[in-house]
Amino acid sequence: MESLPEAVLIQILASIPAVELVLVCRLVCCQWKNLVDGAALWILKCQQEGLTKAESDAENWQNFYFLSKKRKNLIKNPCGEEDLEHWGEVENGGDGWKIEELPGDFGKEFPSEEVHKYFVTSYEWCRKAQVIDLRAEGYWEELMDTTQPKIMVRDWYAGRSDAGCLYELCVKLLSENEDVLAEYKSETVTIPQDNDASWNEISHTFSSYGPGVRFVRFEHGGQDTLFWKGWYGVRVTNSSVTVEP
Repeated sequence: MESLPEAVLIQILASIPAVELVLVCRLVCCQWKNLVDGAALWILKCQQEGLTKAESDAENWQNFYFLSKKRKNLIKNPCGEEDLEHWGEVENGGDGWKIEELPGDFGKEFPSEEVHKYFVTSYEWCRKAQVIDLRAEGYWEELMDTTQPKIMVRDWYAGRSDAGCLYELCVKLLSENEDVLAEYKSETVTIPQDNDASWNEISHTFSSYGPGVRFVRFEHGGQDTLFWKGWYGVRVTNSSVTVEP
């Protein structure tokens, strides 16, 4: 294929699966290596698959392609459809965590029709956490150490209109040895009694966090402020952690 114009060769290579381009085609010869390492091939693959971004915003189109293809919510069971499955370090204060159907007593529907359930806390602190293994999710060490893609965290919380409650979110980026490399901790949010039961989104984006991030630890929780037996505390659902392209 040495006699083919470069533009034609790029068109041919763009039809090959991305992983094979990197692991196989890149090793064929210097010309192919340069094309796989260059921007033109990956810009074309992005265009073919509807992955759009301003050219001036993408420093590495190969990384942008892979990150876009991998983008998903890394939190498992974010809305309680599987009870407390995948949630660890569960602290069951009061009567513990419970899963309820939206909108719930003295509650409101969630802004998205795709969400049907939520977790609800009790009259003492309830907390639960997930630890995300980034390598197991396909985010290799060189990518995390050099590109340091943005890590976006979102959570949704609400109170019952007839009860006050408290809410907290804490997210940590951890090293191989689980040392804390970056941390976001919300203030303790107080929702008063006789609130409107609206759902509120809280979010944070980690960037330029330095090399060595291998895990994300997500923890949230709360309680009611009236100490009523049962489940009158904060409601949480639709939690998410995404690695952004």
